[in-house]
Amino acid sequence: MLEELKREAYEANLQLPRQGLINLTFGNASAIDRSRGIFAIKPSGVDYDVLKAEDMVLVDLEGKKVEGKLNPSSDTPTHRRLFLAFGHVGGVVHTNSTCATSFAQAGRAIPCFGTTHADYFYGEVPVTRKMTPAEIATAYEWETGNVIVERFHGLDPLDYPAVLVNRHGPFSWGKTVAKAVEAAVALECVAQMALMSMQLEPRLGPIEGELLNKHFKRKHGPGAYYGQKQ
Repeated sequence: MLEELKREAYEANLQLPRQGLINLTFGNASAIDRSRGIFAIKPSGVDYDVLKAEDMVLVDLEGKKVEGKLNPSSDTPTHRRLFLAFGHVGGVVHTNSTCATSFAQAGRAIPCFGTTHADYFYGEVPVTRKMTPAEIATAYEWETGNVIVERFHGLDPLDYPAVLVNRHGPFSWGKTVAKAVEAAVALECVAQMALMSMQLEPRLGPIEGELLNKHFKRKHGPGAYYGQKQ
């Protein structure tokens, strides 16, 4: 069932260690078939070296496992919450990439200092509030999704295709799971550059608004002209 969806999720998951975004079995990627309301996600705790496409677990938007011999990722409720809230998102990725996670652990957004950042994110990468003891003690992974959705009130998720969960780590997304992986790669890149820029110039301010608008909008939206026409 939905073999192509499982293949897309599988290939996205393999990109995470290839891109240096995870260690051990940390991290996961999921891809959704919106017409059926089913998403494919990495099984929990399975090493990437032995992972196979048929290992991907299918879950519906009510949280029921539809197909798969293995247990889905422990982060499945977070992915499900994001799919429910962000209707144009086709894939979600969670990593513990070093620099982005460092910002998350510090509870700090990633400032937009330059045009590389502005090519992917329409300003600073948001950070959530800390989760409450009650949220942690109950449906922790679902509540993780809730604090992300709360943080994005009034924001377009496709303008900011990633978030830092306070004390935890980054989640990213895109119109496809391949785009979600691309956002995760870009996130780690801009996090590393932000850390280095802050070391070089601790008083550095954010990018000028005119430059932010130019770089983001030349790649995104109706007036975009970067790249080739599809």
